[in-house]
Amino acid sequence: MQYYSLNNKSHKVNFQKAIVEGLAPDRGLYFPETITPLSDSFFANIEKLTHEEIAYEAIKQFVGDEIPETELKRIINETLCFDFPCIQVEDNMFSLELFHGPTMAFKDVGARFMSRCLGYFNRNDDKHVTVLVATSGDTGGAVASGFLGEKGVEVIILYPSGKVSDIQERQLTTLGRNIKALQVDGVFDDCQDMVKKAFLDESLKRKNLTSANSINIARWLPQMFYIFFAYQQLKKHNKPIILSCPSGNFGNICAGIIAKKIGLPIAHFVASTNANDTVPRFLEEGIYDPKPSVATISNAMDVGNPSNFIRIQELYNNDLNEFEKDFSSYSFTDTETEIAIKDIYKQTKYIAEPHGAVGYLGLKKEMVKQPNSVGVFLETAHPIKFLDTVEPLLNLKLPIPTQIESVLGKEKVSTRIKGYEEFKTFLDKP
Repeated sequence: MQYYSLNNKSHKVNFQKAIVEGLAPDRGLYFPETITPLSDSFFANIEKLTHEEIAYEAIKQFVGDEIPETELKRIINETLCFDFPCIQVEDNMFSLELFHGPTMAFKDVGARFMSRCLGYFNRNDDKHVTVLVATSGDTGGAVASGFLGEKGVEVIILYPSGKVSDIQERQLTTLGRNIKALQVDGVFDDCQDMVKKAFLDESLKRKNLTSANSINIARWLPQMFYIFFAYQQLKKHNKPIILSCPSGNFGNICAGIIAKKIGLPIAHFVASTNANDTVPRFLEEGIYDPKPSVATISNAMDVGNPSNFIRIQELYNNDLNEFEKDFSSYSFTDTETEIAIKDIYKQTKYIAEPHGAVGYLGLKKEMVKQPNSVGVFLETAHPIKFLDTVEPLLNLKLPIPTQIESVLGKEKVSTRIKGYEEFKTFLDKP
């Protein structure tokens, strides 16, 4: 499999180089040269398959022959070591819970897959790799957990000061070892811009930089696994499936569209956003006009210029009419999100966190247009990560899961920086 840069289609690299580089030299995101649909028999028999078997069939064309079958299956087995249940919330509406992994966020899948791929490629190499990651919430913790102790890999996480929850911050600042955290005076977009700028900085080439954000294909592509798992659980309803994804950097929903392009029968996608409404405005006005991100209670979606939207446009050949047949996007305020959390709990006793609640609202809105469907929204993180929001709204005390309890007593360690030059100085340290 070859990957080309979305800024220059003649620039092509293999799977390994796309992972290691993260971003093309021309600052373009990498994109697979071919996308081949899976067989009809695969989908006809999907209920009989294990998660590992489904994931292997979904990802193998994107890896090609660069990782042997036995090694790729090992990587998948180590990635998918937790459950992905669909929980019924209302008639024909389900929550796909993606928070049963080690850091209780959906990004555990991509982070674990990428770390193990990188580990395989580094197995006989003494070369040191520096993984850069910008986080608006859960990415940092998932990457820190996935790469902790990985041979020859140093991880540097940039996060916006005061704009992640206490538990999210603890998950990325308390592990030590090969994990370092930088607290940035700014917003997520500032963190992401610094990471992209570092890739283009010739003086940093010797650091062997790569990224663990969803701009990296090994973080992005495996996110389609659990979209397959949702279909496997909902197929029995024999209705069109609508999938609503809380969307920030748009990597998750973009992976879902890749799943559709290789044959997964998802009828419609909903990108549900908070006040950072660049994509909903684009669909209304036809003009892509990114604005600086604003802080919300669904902080992992506080992204003003979503990197992966360009991949979605590529998947539809920049044809807005074709795109809109498969895709809708809606924006919701914090007040609407809080009301949704309370309403869901009042009706069903199901505890949603802010991102899942935004996904629920988008699904609800789309299902008014398509009432004969079955819908699923992605619950991307455990409510405990947003206890300052959830507990007062629902007037309850959330039990602390084991995964979270392990970081609560540890000291947070981070370095404060203001801009790119301070970031570069930090990277330049021996």
